[in-house]
This record gives sequence, C-alpha cells and structure tokens, in this order.
Amino acid sequence: MWKLSPLPGSPRSSPFFADRIFRKLQFVSAALYSLGHGGNDAQKTMGIIAALLYAHGATEKAGEIPFWVVLACQTAMGLGTLFGGWRIVHTMGSKITRLTPMQGFCAETGGAITLFLATHVGVPVSTTHTITGAIVGVGASRRVSAVRWGVAKDIVTAWIVTLPAAALTAALFYYLGFWMK
Repeated sequence: MWKLSPLPGSPRSSPFFADRIFRKLQFVSAALYSLGHGGNDAQKTMGIIAALLYAHGATEKAGEIPFWVVLACQTAMGLGTLFGGWRIVHTMGSKITRLTPMQGFCAETGGAITLFLATHVGVPVSTTHTITGAIVGVGASRRVSAVRWGVAKDIVTAWIVTLPAAALTAALFYYLGFWMK
C-alpha cells in the first residue's frame, strides 16, 4: 500500500481532518457532476422536443429550441432529481459499495470530467452509466471484494433490458396511434 508523506514543513493530517475536507469538496464535485448531468441529459431531451416541434411545423428553423422548452426540460430534470433522485443516490452511494467522502469526491469528479468531455465533443452518454462506472472503479481500486457485484450485475441487466423494452413500447404506441386515425 502506498503511504503519502506530508510536505516538508506541513503538519500531518489526521483522517478526521481529511474526512472533513473531502466532505466539503464533495459539494463542489456534486455540483460539477450535476452541471455535467444537465448539460448532457437535458440537451438530449431538448433535441428530441425541438425535432418534434420542427416536424409539426411549430418552429420555422431546424434545431431552433424555444426558451419554454429549455425551462421545461430544466424543471423536469430538477423535479425528477428532487423526487426520485435520492433512491438512485442511495443505490449508487451505498449499495454498490460504501463510499468515504474522499472516494465519493473522486467518483463524482471523474464522472463530471467524463460528462464535460462527452458534452464538449457532442457525444450523448448516460449519466447513470458514467457515475456507476466511476463508483465501481473507486470501489474496486480499494479492493475488488469491496464492490457488491450482484448489485452491479442487476444494474447492467436493467440497462440491457431497457433498450428493447423502450423500443417495444414505442412500437406499440406507434401502431395504436396509426390504428386510431
């Protein structure tokens, strides 16, 4: 195991002091992750709504996003996080592996950097995939047995099932709409 020695002339940091510092830094990393989440996920939603508005002639220019769409997407994401996000946060932060404040800071910072880069390049990514990968990576770096692999497997299974289930649901509603004309 690596042992970091303090800088010459600096006092040694106690685990309590480091824990306190990383708890405060987690506010910054969580804010950055949230910003990256909104930047990537909200843009995907706004893009779909803008395409639908253009297809129905509600906007004159392709890619034009009315301000009300931006506000609606921001509101929907904020309310979704407020009312349903804590369950996801609990699963991510304690069911996959137990995270210390330092590990949470590292996972959120790694996830935020990934989201900012993906958004900058224009690649739509899943924020849930991003943070799950970061948390599993942080947990496995401590020790492989620190990760509850059954929980991680269940999450990956849900991701695999979601895509065909969404496609089947969309097809069902398309045919229902087609037959109801």
